[in-house]
Amino acid sequence: MFPFARSALSSLKIRTIQQSMARQSHAKHSPDFHDKYGNIVLASGATFCVVAWVFTVTQIGIKWNPSPIGRVTPKEWKDQ
Repeated sequence: MFPFARSALSSLKIRTIQQSMARQSHAKHSPDFHDKYGNIVLASGATFCVVAWVFTVTQIGIKWNPSPIGRVTPKEWKDQ
């Protein structure tokens, strides 16, 4: 049984993953969307993100880590 199976499998031409990847890497491909516009899309997304954060930080009035010293006074206790 084993010699028959071995001879049947050896007669089939099965490509290994390395062989198929080597054949695909040598093939020339036409430029797709990512080849044409990938860097432009990446740069515009990064620009949008930076502009959005700059607007957020400068325009909506966030006070970054203000010190309460001199501004906060304790309230008087109400005697009941």
